[in-house]
Amino acid sequence: MVEPAGLTKHTFYALIEDAALLRAVRDWEAWLRDERRYSPHTLDGYGRDLTAFLEFMTDHLAAPPSMAELEALKAADFRAWLARRAGQGLGRTSTARAFSVIRGFFRWCEKNGRGANHAIQTVRTPKLPQSVPKPLAEADALQAIEAVGKLATEPWIGLRDVALFTLLYGCGLRIAEALALTRGEAPKGDALTVTGKGGKQRMVPVLPAVVEAIDAYLALCPHEISADGPLFVGARGGALNPRVAQGQMQKVRGWLGLPETATPHALRHSFATHLLAGGGDLRAIQELLGHASLSTTQRYTAVDSEKLLREYRATHPRAR
Repeated sequence: MVEPAGLTKHTFYALIEDAALLRAVRDWEAWLRDERRYSPHTLDGYGRDLTAFLEFMTDHLAAPPSMAELEALKAADFRAWLARRAGQGLGRTSTARAFSVIRGFFRWCEKNGRGANHAIQTVRTPKLPQSVPKPLAEADALQAIEAVGKLATEPWIGLRDVALFTLLYGCGLRIAEALALTRGEAPKGDALTVTGKGGKQRMVPVLPAVVEAIDAYLALCPHEISADGPLFVGARGGALNPRVAQGQMQKVRGWLGLPETATPHALRHSFATHLLAGGGDLRAIQELLGHASLSTTQRYTAVDSEKLLREYRATHPRAR
């Protein structure tokens, strides 16, 4: 039997001796992969979190847990797991994500008649500090796009990097979304279909500057790219690795003296923040970014408020 991709790359199945639990895990994984359409990267992260949880419970219970034993876990057992993570120095963000994975697994089990544990619902998720996106100033974003083209080793690579950064800033794409585009999906008109998290698609408007930058890159690219091949390619013609783009932005930071927060993803933050500062509607920005929740988009209002407060303190007569 060929195992499905994702969780199997861990010691995951080796930790399970109970047949009922093994069936539940396999079916849960298939649901994540086939129905929720999670990426291999996300499945890998879920596998790590569930593996670590089962490893802890194996030690905590002095034997690999069965489905019945997982159902019987008390709130104190889950808190002991959270305490162990804290003692290992793991951050609250990663622990909150892991707790969400475990709780989601139990919720799926209950919904599908595999077993229920209500104690986990009484355990609070570790409280996280509210993070605020860190965009670039408008001038810095434009300078970064211009600079990345001058730092390349070859002219066509410079045009590629300019095209990629222009796409991130001009359309608000995640870097994974941009690098997932095929040659046939290259924007030609005034709109682009983007496949985001969970396989959800959205339409985003495309500025002429984005189309022009991509056309210039493709015109000079020495590699023949088929319609279903990657739009952005590396030096040897394969799909561009996101680390290459991150490395180029690191060079740009050094050249322009930008902060460490200036990353390719910061261009997406800049897209949203500059739209909001220009009077963009929050709901519309949510749709453009592909956020499932408006609360995620509302983080950008904090950025805009900080900018207004800085301007007030710098310019108001009574603030001096």
